[in-house]
Amino acid sequence: MESASKIAQLLLQIKAIKLNAKTPFTWASGIQSPIYCDNRIALSHPYVRNEIKKAFIHDASYFPPFDAIAGVATAGIPHGAILADALGLPFIYVRSKAKGHGRQNLIEGDLPDESRVLVVEDLISTGGSSMEAIEALKKATFQIIGLVAIFTYQLDFASEKFEQNDILVRTLTDYTKLISVAQELKYIDSQDLDLLASWRKAPGSWQPN
Repeated sequence: MESASKIAQLLLQIKAIKLNAKTPFTWASGIQSPIYCDNRIALSHPYVRNEIKKAFIHDASYFPPFDAIAGVATAGIPHGAILADALGLPFIYVRSKAKGHGRQNLIEGDLPDESRVLVVEDLISTGGSSMEAIEALKKATFQIIGLVAIFTYQLDFASEKFEQNDILVRTLTDYTKLISVAQELKYIDSQDLDLLASWRKAPGSWQPN
Protein backbone atom coordinates (compact mmCIF):
# COMPACT_ATOMS: atom_id res chain seq x y z
CA MET A 1 0.00 0.00 0.00
CA GLU A 2 1.33 3.44 -0.91
CA SER A 3 2.21 5.73 1.98
CA ALA A 4 -0.63 8.26 1.48
CA SER A 5 -3.24 5.51 1.47
CA LYS A 6 -1.70 3.85 4.51
CA ILE A 7 -1.68 7.08 6.54
CA ALA A 8 -5.30 7.78 5.54
CA GLN A 9 -6.32 4.26 6.56
CA LEU A 10 -4.56 4.51 9.92
CA LEU A 11 -6.16 7.87 10.70
CA LEU A 12 -9.58 6.45 9.89
CA GLN A 13 -8.99 3.33 11.98
CA ILE A 14 -8.08 5.26 15.12
CA LYS A 15 -10.95 7.72 14.46
CA ALA A 16 -8.58 10.68 14.12
CA ILE A 17 -10.65 11.55 11.07
CA LYS A 18 -14.42 11.49 11.27
CA LEU A 19 -16.69 11.67 8.24
CA ASN A 20 -20.32 12.71 8.52
CA ALA A 21 -21.82 14.13 5.36
CA LYS A 22 -25.33 14.40 6.81
CA THR A 23 -24.54 16.13 10.14
CA PRO A 24 -21.54 18.39 9.46
CA PHE A 25 -18.96 19.77 11.86
CA THR A 26 -18.45 23.52 12.26
CA TRP A 27 -14.90 24.89 12.11
CA ALA A 28 -13.69 27.87 14.11
CA SER A 29 -13.88 29.90 10.88
CA GLY A 30 -17.61 29.13 10.67
CA ILE A 31 -17.21 26.78 7.70
CA GLN A 32 -19.44 23.73 7.90
CA SER A 33 -17.64 20.56 6.95
CA PRO A 34 -18.57 16.88 6.53
CA ILE A 35 -15.11 15.95 7.80
CA TYR A 36 -13.26 16.56 11.03
CA CYS A 37 -9.58 15.79 11.50
CA ASP A 38 -7.87 15.56 14.91
CA ASN A 39 -4.34 14.28 14.45
CA ARG A 40 -3.61 14.66 18.18
CA ILE A 41 -5.24 11.26 18.58
CA ALA A 42 -2.35 9.69 16.63
CA LEU A 43 0.00 10.59 19.49
CA SER A 44 -1.80 8.09 21.72
CA HIS A 45 -1.18 5.22 19.29
CA PRO A 46 2.53 4.30 19.15
CA TYR A 47 2.32 2.37 15.87
CA VAL A 48 0.45 5.16 14.07
CA ARG A 49 2.70 7.80 15.60
CA ASN A 50 5.75 5.93 14.34
CA GLU A 51 4.31 5.53 10.84
CA ILE A 52 3.65 9.27 10.70
CA LYS A 53 7.21 9.92 11.87
CA LYS A 54 8.63 7.69 9.13
CA ALA A 55 6.46 9.38 6.51
CA PHE A 56 7.57 12.82 7.72
CA ILE A 57 11.22 11.77 7.51
CA HIS A 58 10.64 10.58 3.95
CA ASP A 59 8.83 13.75 2.87
CA ALA A 60 11.42 16.00 4.55
CA SER A 61 13.98 14.68 2.07
CA TYR A 62 12.13 16.43 -0.79
CA PHE A 63 12.93 19.88 0.60
CA PRO A 64 16.15 21.87 0.18
CA PRO A 65 18.59 21.57 3.13
CA PHE A 66 17.32 23.01 6.41
CA ASP A 67 18.81 23.70 9.83
CA ALA A 68 15.84 23.25 12.16
CA ILE A 69 12.21 22.24 12.55
CA ALA A 70 9.45 24.64 13.63
CA GLY A 71 6.15 23.28 14.96
CA VAL A 72 2.91 25.25 14.71
CA ALA A 73 0.73 25.45 17.83
CA THR A 74 -0.75 23.39 19.02
CA ALA A 75 -1.01 20.06 17.25
CA GLY A 76 2.04 20.68 15.05
CA ILE A 77 4.27 20.99 18.12
CA PRO A 78 4.53 17.30 19.16
CA HIS A 79 4.83 16.02 15.60
CA GLY A 80 7.46 18.64 14.84
CA ALA A 81 9.41 17.75 17.97
CA ILE A 82 9.30 14.05 17.04
CA LEU A 83 10.62 14.83 13.54
CA ALA A 84 13.35 17.11 14.88
CA ASP A 85 14.46 14.38 17.28
CA ALA A 86 14.50 11.77 14.50
CA LEU A 87 16.63 14.05 12.30
CA GLY A 88 18.86 15.25 15.16
CA LEU A 89 17.94 18.88 14.52
CA PRO A 90 17.05 21.87 16.74
CA PHE A 91 13.36 22.49 17.38
CA ILE A 92 11.35 25.65 17.94
CA TYR A 93 7.64 26.30 17.95
CA VAL A 94 5.30 29.15 17.10
CA ARG A 95 2.49 30.06 19.48
CA SER A 96 -0.94 31.04 18.19
CA LYS A 97 -0.40 34.34 20.03
CA ALA A 98 2.36 35.81 22.16
CA LYS A 99 2.48 34.93 25.85
CA GLY A 100 0.81 37.50 28.06
CA HIS A 101 3.55 37.30 30.70
CA GLY A 102 7.29 36.75 31.10
CA ARG A 103 9.19 37.47 27.88
CA GLN A 104 5.90 37.51 25.92
CA ASN A 105 7.39 35.22 23.29
CA LEU A 106 5.56 34.30 20.11
CA ILE A 107 8.33 31.90 19.06
CA GLU A 108 9.79 29.55 21.67
CA GLY A 109 13.28 28.17 21.26
CA ASP A 110 16.75 29.32 20.32
CA LEU A 111 18.07 29.49 16.77
CA PRO A 112 20.66 31.68 15.04
CA ASP A 113 19.34 34.45 12.78
CA GLU A 114 18.75 33.41 9.16
CA SER A 115 18.38 29.72 10.10
CA ARG A 116 16.69 27.64 7.42
CA VAL A 117 13.49 26.21 8.88
CA LEU A 118 11.07 23.46 7.83
CA VAL A 119 7.63 24.13 9.29
CA VAL A 120 5.48 21.25 10.60
CA GLU A 121 1.68 21.38 10.84
CA ASP A 122 -0.74 18.61 11.75
CA LEU A 123 -3.23 19.66 9.06
CA ILE A 124 -3.97 22.35 6.51
CA SER A 125 -7.52 23.67 6.33
CA THR A 126 -7.85 27.32 5.26
CA GLY A 127 -4.09 27.83 5.47
CA GLY A 128 -4.54 30.80 7.79
CA SER A 129 -2.77 29.49 10.88
CA SER A 130 0.08 28.10 8.78
CA MET A 131 0.68 31.42 7.05
CA GLU A 132 0.49 33.35 10.34
CA ALA A 133 3.20 31.07 11.76
CA ILE A 134 5.30 31.42 8.62
CA GLU A 135 5.03 35.22 8.72
CA ALA A 136 6.07 35.23 12.38
CA LEU A 137 9.12 33.08 11.56
CA LYS A 138 10.05 35.34 8.65
CA LYS A 139 9.76 38.39 10.91
CA ALA A 140 12.20 36.68 13.28
CA THR A 141 14.65 36.53 10.31
CA PHE A 142 14.31 32.79 9.68
CA GLN A 143 14.29 31.43 6.12
CA ILE A 144 11.27 29.24 5.37
CA ILE A 145 12.29 26.16 3.42
CA GLY A 146 8.77 24.76 3.25
CA LEU A 147 5.81 23.30 5.08
CA VAL A 148 4.99 19.66 5.75
CA ALA A 149 1.72 18.45 7.26
CA ILE A 150 -0.06 15.18 7.95
CA PHE A 151 -3.29 16.05 6.14
CA THR A 152 -4.75 18.69 3.83
CA TYR A 153 -8.36 19.38 2.95
CA GLN A 154 -7.08 20.47 -0.50
CA LEU A 155 -9.06 23.71 -0.48
CA ASP A 156 -8.17 25.89 -3.45
CA PHE A 157 -7.92 29.14 -1.48
CA ALA A 158 -5.44 27.52 0.94
CA SER A 159 -3.27 26.30 -1.94
CA GLU A 160 -3.38 29.78 -3.47
CA LYS A 161 -2.06 31.34 -0.24
CA PHE A 162 1.00 29.11 -0.29
CA GLU A 163 1.60 29.61 -4.02
CA GLN A 164 1.33 33.39 -3.70
CA ASN A 165 3.91 33.33 -0.91
CA ASP A 166 6.16 30.83 -2.72
CA ILE A 167 5.86 28.21 0.04
CA LEU A 168 6.69 24.63 -0.93
CA VAL A 169 4.14 22.28 0.69
CA ARG A 170 4.01 18.51 1.09
CA THR A 171 1.42 16.48 3.01
CA LEU A 172 1.42 12.84 4.05
CA THR A 173 -2.14 12.32 2.81
CA ASP A 174 -5.04 14.42 1.56
CA TYR A 175 -8.80 14.75 1.18
CA THR A 176 -8.97 12.96 -2.18
CA LYS A 177 -6.96 9.99 -0.93
CA LEU A 178 -8.93 9.86 2.30
CA ILE A 179 -12.30 9.71 0.53
CA SER A 180 -11.02 6.97 -1.76
CA VAL A 181 -9.77 4.88 1.17
CA ALA A 182 -12.93 5.56 3.21
CA GLN A 183 -15.04 4.26 0.34
CA GLU A 184 -12.90 1.15 -0.07
CA LEU A 185 -13.15 0.41 3.66
CA LYS A 186 -16.89 1.17 3.63
CA TYR A 187 -16.60 4.04 6.10
CA ILE A 188 -18.90 5.94 3.73
CA ASP A 189 -21.48 4.81 1.19
CA SER A 190 -21.81 5.87 -2.42
CA GLN A 191 -24.65 8.24 -1.48
CA ASP A 192 -22.22 10.36 0.57
CA LEU A 193 -19.67 10.79 -2.22
CA ASP A 194 -21.49 13.58 -4.07
CA LEU A 195 -21.96 15.53 -0.83
CA LEU A 196 -18.27 15.19 0.04
CA ALA A 197 -17.20 16.22 -3.45
CA SER A 198 -19.53 19.24 -3.51
CA TRP A 199 -18.20 20.44 -0.14
CA ARG A 200 -14.64 20.66 -1.42
CA LYS A 201 -15.74 22.68 -4.46
CA ALA A 202 -17.49 25.36 -2.35
CA PRO A 203 -16.83 24.88 1.37
CA GLY A 204 -17.90 28.40 2.31
CA SER A 205 -21.43 28.01 0.97
CA TRP A 206 -21.89 24.25 1.31
CA GLN A 207 -24.95 22.91 3.11
CA PRO A 208 -25.89 19.25 3.73
CA ASN A 209 -28.93 17.98 1.88
